[in-house]
Amino acid sequence: MRKAVLFLLPLLGACATGPVPGSTPPARQTPSAPPPQDVRVAPSTPEFRAPRVMNVPGLEGVIGRNETALANLFGAPRLNVTEGDAKKLQFTGEACVLDVYLYPLRPGGEPSATYVDARRASDGLDVDRAACVRTLRR
Repeated sequence: MRKAVLFLLPLLGACATGPVPGSTPPARQTPSAPPPQDVRVAPSTPEFRAPRVMNVPGLEGVIGRNETALANLFGAPRLNVTEGDAKKLQFTGEACVLDVYLYPLRPGGEPSATYVDARRASDGLDVDRAACVRTLRR
């Protein structure tokens, strides 16, 4: 029986098909891959571009504040990231993580909070921003 199997292996190998020399393989189609998208690059200009300021009820005590005022409100930030003239401050607690983005509102101005994002500390799912602000306040 073993000899018969060993005898058949080369025959089975000859039945396998491979790419034809000089031909291009067919493109793989992945159903889960997103369709191609047009990418538009914003034109770079030396001019100042004012940020959009978030206007959500419950965030009035955060939006518009500078770094010092936010530290007085929530304590020392866990993260303090500076990129160009923008900043990201991250405040954490047991219930949530609060990211506050600060941008200058005028050329050369001090960065102030313009956008807030909040998520659960346990699994990163989005949570109500105002509720997170209330939870983290000292």
